[in-house]
Amino acid sequence: MAVEIAIKKLKDQAQLPKAGSAFAAGYDLYACTGNGKTVIAPHTTAMIGTGLAAAIPEGYFGGVFARSGLAAKQGLRPANCVGVIDSDYRGEITVALHNDTPEERVVEDGERIAQLVVMPYLACSFVPAEELDETDRGEGGFGHTGKR
Repeated sequence: MAVEIAIKKLKDQAQLPKAGSAFAAGYDLYACTGNGKTVIAPHTTAMIGTGLAAAIPEGYFGGVFARSGLAAKQGLRPANCVGVIDSDYRGEITVALHNDTPEERVVEDGERIAQLVVMPYLACSFVPAEELDETDRGEGGFGHTGKR
């Protein structure tokens, strides 16, 4: 059963998020700057608006992820790797799109720039503790299990 999320178009030409296939977890977000296109210089980040605002339900957040083809073929990905849209945010959904290549990249309005995945989260309260329970792993961190 699909959860309904209210979306407000802030610009007439904005496109609602769309799933690329029947079982896609992510919904494509489209560039909508009103400028026609945005040039992203090498190794820089541009803020690309979608022309949309959303009311994500309480208990959920919107994760803004890279589109795999755009990242792999064009070297464009969200600058923060995964953006977070909180349920109480009502401003424009904007993607900080980073160009990882040594060449200029152009993003045109109407182009798919990222994907939105709506996910539940666990609300927590953090309690100071003098000691933590013991585990087999203990304090083993990065790479502690080896390569194979």
